[in-house]
Amino acid sequence: MTGLREFRQQVRPEWIDYNGHLSEAYYVLVFGFATDAVMDQVGLDAAYRTDTGCSLYTVEAHVRYLREVKPAAELVVTSRVVGTGAKKVRICHEMTVADALVATEEIMALHVDGAQGGTTSFPDAVADRLAALVEPPPPYAGRRIG
Repeated sequence: MTGLREFRQQVRPEWIDYNGHLSEAYYVLVFGFATDAVMDQVGLDAAYRTDTGCSLYTVEAHVRYLREVKPAAELVVTSRVVGTGAKKVRICHEMTVADALVATEEIMALHVDGAQGGTTSFPDAVADRLAALVEPPPPYAGRRIG
């Protein structure tokens, strides 16, 4: 399956909404943390961002909320790279609780040079790492709403 490490996060009490389950914004927050973990694993970590002024910017996301998440649950996010280009990467995240799929997110992210204010190519080493991780997309990837 994926060549990336799982990301784990305990649900915090302040993330629980008035319906007694994880509020929708916090699914996205945790998926964002999982994207950060992918960045760290491929060489786009904090030191890289500081040294180069470059980072990934998510420009599109599709989230599917499949099941409620109760307080204090342990979230496990499995991530996979499903596409890459000179300046972009497509990532699918799957969030589970006790091996039950609770949400998915598909993102398109661009490699941006903050000083120039535009996209820039990945360094060769990062591009090679991303390319080596590419897997076929899961069945839900590429869907549209409606």
